[in-house]
Amino acid sequence: MTVRGWPVHLQQGPIGLRPLMRGDAPVWREVRSRNRSWLTPWEATLPPGVERAPQSFRGMARELNRQARAGRTLPFATTWDGRLIGQVTVSSITWGSARSASIGYWIDSAHAGKGVTPMAVAMAVDHCFDTVGLHRIEVAIRPENVASLRVVDKLGLRREGAAPRYLHIDGAWRDHLLFAVTREEVREGLVTRLQRLSHPSQQ
Repeated sequence: MTVRGWPVHLQQGPIGLRPLMRGDAPVWREVRSRNRSWLTPWEATLPPGVERAPQSFRGMARELNRQARAGRTLPFATTWDGRLIGQVTVSSITWGSARSASIGYWIDSAHAGKGVTPMAVAMAVDHCFDTVGLHRIEVAIRPENVASLRVVDKLGLRREGAAPRYLHIDGAWRDHLLFAVTREEVREGLVTRLQRLSHPSQQ
């Protein structure tokens, strides 16, 4: 199937979202290497007994874009003034009567705390609702991941509950908190909501 609104480039000031490309390999490797200790505690891993050959960046980008063409994933590169500084990935897209997906993200620690990730996630969610045609987006976050919890707090996402041993992260099955938003909850758009919550005195 062909997904409406993909590929796409989204922009809010210096913050951009665009498809992840094989040519991003050198910058992606540099950012990931420099941020290894910052990212490793929150990275998905494979459970014991599940084997998968190591994958190059170009192989990963090729596979993600194949999934994008099939309507299962939207693999965004997050950029600042055009330079790759992270990723926002819309995954587990389900069509039919559900029209839902999950969203995950990471960012270069040098750009953390600048409001980049909340805006990037808001842009991706608005695109999924307004153009792609999804109805519900979910976010699963480890309770210890304070930085990621700040993102959903800034966006005003609804907490749905806790999921014990939800995902295999950093070598073990980890508990997660679940957050979600539906299209009806953000008719104004999540970008507009974020701007309103960030600058209430200007409203």
